[in-house]
Amino acid sequence: MNVEEFFTLFVEELKGNKDLQYYYKYLENPAKFEYRKAYFCQRLQYIADNIKDPSLKIWDCGCGFGTTAIFLSINGIASHGTTLEHYIKQIPGRLEYWSKFGDVSKFTYSYENIFDHQFEANSYDLIIIQDTLHHLEPLDEALRILHHVLSKKGRLLIIEENGNNIIQNAKLFKQRGNKRIITIYDESLKKDILLGNENIRSLATWQKAFQKEGFNIEQNTVQYIRYYLPFAFLNENAKERIAKEQALWKKNNFLKEYFFFGINYMVEKV
Repeated sequence: MNVEEFFTLFVEELKGNKDLQYYYKYLENPAKFEYRKAYFCQRLQYIADNIKDPSLKIWDCGCGFGTTAIFLSINGIASHGTTLEHYIKQIPGRLEYWSKFGDVSKFTYSYENIFDHQFEANSYDLIIIQDTLHHLEPLDEALRILHHVLSKKGRLLIIEENGNNIIQNAKLFKQRGNKRIITIYDESLKKDILLGNENIRSLATWQKAFQKEGFNIEQNTVQYIRYYLPFAFLNENAKERIAKEQALWKKNNFLKEYFFFGINYMVEKV
């Protein structure tokens, strides 16, 4: 199943599952449908393009509602997802829906904090970290765990917001000020846990953190996405806008660094 086919079925799922609609806002405003679809599909396509080998042992760290893992399972790729908070309650119902369209048994999941688990060394070949890296705190300890878990030539697949984006930084500052790390009480674990409070960073800042813990960003895998704002991203010209964005970030470093919203990239264990 390709990304476009998956997204079409995903929208149908949302129509019958209001508990997902607060997070996945594709039905909220028809004028923003293609804008939001483009972001979702580009990120999922990046994952699909970088995971071709069904023999890989994959951990989806922070799998949320399991959307990526469901897509992979339907395409014959197994993964184990870990998640916290309320997300896990939705997964059984989602698996029931998606089982009508393919094999979802290759997706397993558990509720756990990575700092509490005793991971075996070299137990995964690839770790997907989507919208989660900026939540992992303490970051240096989290990266040491990831390094321990990965096999010798293992890689991280990162899907993140661009921490240099001027608009997003202003929005987040209004929401949380400079309180970038918070403590929350987890009802299921019955304990306080440290959490990055939308603590997004630039690619250069991530690289410094990775290098300290034995990782390196593969620069030839970096992809920036989403430059145009919704009012300039009309439904009828979506494909044209995506093509222009992809050409733009490669030739304009200033716009890439400060006005593109998302970054996708691979990280190698060194």
